[in-house]
Amino acid sequence: MAQKKFPKSTPIITFALITSLFFLWGLANNMTDTLLAAFKRIMSMTDFQTSLVQMSFYGAYFCLALPAAVIIKKYSYKTGILLGLGMYMVGAVLFYPASRTMEYGHFLTALFILAGGLSILETTANPYIIAIGPEETGTRRLNFAQSFNPIGSITGVVLSKFFILSHLNVATAEERAAMGKEQLSALQGLELNAVMGPYVGVALVLLILWITIAARQMPRAAEADNRVNLGPALKRLLHNRHYVLGVIAQFFYVGAQLCVWSFTIRYIMSELGLNEADSSSYYIAALIVFTAMRFVNTALMKVINPGVLLSLATLLAIIFTATVTFGHGLISVYALVGISGCMSLMFPTIYGLATRGLGEDTKIAASGQIMAIVGGAVFPAIQGLVSDATGSISLSYIVPLICFLIILFYAMIGRRLDLKKG
Repeated sequence: MAQKKFPKSTPIITFALITSLFFLWGLANNMTDTLLAAFKRIMSMTDFQTSLVQMSFYGAYFCLALPAAVIIKKYSYKTGILLGLGMYMVGAVLFYPASRTMEYGHFLTALFILAGGLSILETTANPYIIAIGPEETGTRRLNFAQSFNPIGSITGVVLSKFFILSHLNVATAEERAAMGKEQLSALQGLELNAVMGPYVGVALVLLILWITIAARQMPRAAEADNRVNLGPALKRLLHNRHYVLGVIAQFFYVGAQLCVWSFTIRYIMSELGLNEADSSSYYIAALIVFTAMRFVNTALMKVINPGVLLSLATLLAIIFTATVTFGHGLISVYALVGISGCMSLMFPTIYGLATRGLGEDTKIAASGQIMAIVGGAVFPAIQGLVSDATGSISLSYIVPLICFLIILFYAMIGRRLDLKKG
């Protein structure tokens, strides 16, 4: 298998443009997380029904990741970036007609298209960040780029707090059920207009970035060839134990992250008796902790092995999640915020460790890591079912707790496999 040639230095402007994509999909991801609380209020839904938002969003990741890998293998990383940005833009714009029809299914369709674009962007940007600089610093470089992802996440939640959640009427499900059809429709129309606004605004920003990238000469990562030998590549990857375990770990990690964040606002409301807008302040605090720890962990990787850091962070996440599951009050709320600090290094570290040394198979391998994001569609739905069945948001956090236990197993096994390779 031909080995990829890595450059000796990283082009700064290209690195900055690609890093901006990490910010932008973080923004979309966490604006979407707040929609669970918004749609529950607007349309009086169960927790499982609201989880269809995540099923639609992260289901798109699964469907589009492998086609994206084929496209960037056959053409270029730049082609993948422009295609992904274009779909992201179209999905965001489609929130406007969805707000007019006021059909939940139309919002889910818009989210599916938007998330399909994000899937292509992530499949493209993650390996491109690794490919445009020295191989030995690839995992650290990816962690640094990923550090801007939670800054986008914070921005997304702030936009949601002030432009979506603060515009929700305080009427309960029972009060809405007692309203006349016209009165309820008018109320929901105003709330769904608030949902639509930030997405259409983001689409305008995406248009500017799309034009900038289209007009710029982007360096091509060195490849042996551009032929798409999908079958042999998949066969090699499926026989690579380290890579397969990494995909499984990523599936459970993204599931855990989405469980923790998707139900954060509902958990805070339940434990502290706050409304959606006030509860989102704790969500913002969690994302700030997540962001700060991304930069801290990137620095720590200069002196501590990434696999060791992953093990320590996951063990602490298990302790915090157990506190959230079986505890109550302010202590459990602080533990919920603390989980985000533990999660901060997990995605890029699992990604970097699993795809290291794969040469020309890296692009196809990237699609497997992004397809694993479908965990974000599966586990919040399971958590919603647990919440509805038990009547307890707290007990539903047993779902991410189990996910973290599996990630700890990967961190320990993956570390041993690394030692054998060395």
